[in-house]
Amino acid sequence: MMRFRSTAAVLPVPPAGVIAGMFAALPGLGLAFAVAGSGFLLHRLPGLDRISPLIVSIILGMAVNSLWAMPLRAKPGLRVASRRLLRLAVVLLGLQITFDHLRALGAPGMAVVALTLLLTFLLTKALGRLIGVERGLAELIAVGTAVCGASAVVAANTVTQADDEDVAYAIACVTVFGTLAMILYPLLAGALGLAPAAYGLWTGASIHEIAQVLAAGFQHGPQAGEAATVAKLARIALLAPLVLAMGLWKSRGADTSAKGARPPIPWFVVGFIVMIGVSSLIHPSAALSQGAATLTSVLMTVALAAMGLETSLGKLRARGLRPLLLGAASWMVVGLGALALVKVLTTGGGA
Repeated sequence: MMRFRSTAAVLPVPPAGVIAGMFAALPGLGLAFAVAGSGFLLHRLPGLDRISPLIVSIILGMAVNSLWAMPLRAKPGLRVASRRLLRLAVVLLGLQITFDHLRALGAPGMAVVALTLLLTFLLTKALGRLIGVERGLAELIAVGTAVCGASAVVAANTVTQADDEDVAYAIACVTVFGTLAMILYPLLAGALGLAPAAYGLWTGASIHEIAQVLAAGFQHGPQAGEAATVAKLARIALLAPLVLAMGLWKSRGADTSAKGARPPIPWFVVGFIVMIGVSSLIHPSAALSQGAATLTSVLMTVALAAMGLETSLGKLRARGLRPLLLGAASWMVVGLGALALVKVLTTGGGA
């Protein structure tokens, strides 16, 4: 009589430690998702609809943490959300960018974006040293202002390895001044005599969050909005080489021994670059691109909600006003620097 061997014995079984870790993460993950969901709902309210759900969620998380001390059983899940989910979101961010975006910007536009980023990053770090802002926090403010707001701050922190309070402070800085830029730029467009495409390039090269860029750009018409979008996507694409350069620079000195050093090339940055290549090759449909953008936004929002839940408002206040002054100075550098480069390097600087 023929006997059939059960396949149950040959199926891979996760180690007991992995299963236990998954269950241990559930309370914290559930809490982070709940706060993020509340952030998305609050984002729909009038007045909050212009603020990214990411920012609403991290503020809400900090508020919850100030009212209710996080239980120990929530810690593992919060770490998973604020680290692993965040890095996955940065990888998926690459699907929104193609090499066609960089080509569409042209050499002068790409020069404006790249030089503005480099100028802002280096001057902000120098100003941070000058006024006595702690190095890690100064770097986070520099990257967040130079590149793309909150997502750049959290990506750069894998190299900087600053405290959660530093991350939250840097995100607060780029949010405040990015929102101010979103309001002021459309009012200044006429007085500065910028053509729509030049205004869009200025907006995309200097305003912090992508939502703020779109809001400010399209107020000056579709041509300005499209130019702002392309410039902003090109700027986001430069996040990867900047973080890689930061990691390689730190690997040269004693910084690699601080706070449990990691390899200078974060894996998720490589994944981000790979996703740009994939997006450039397959040219995903509008539905797929929108789906990837939505998933990226959800993961990033959950990650920042978890970060808020781990952030102490007391420690945040202890940073003082100097980092806020640095954020203001960095905002002025990125805005004025980008405007000067648009006027000098492009032919559309005048209306």
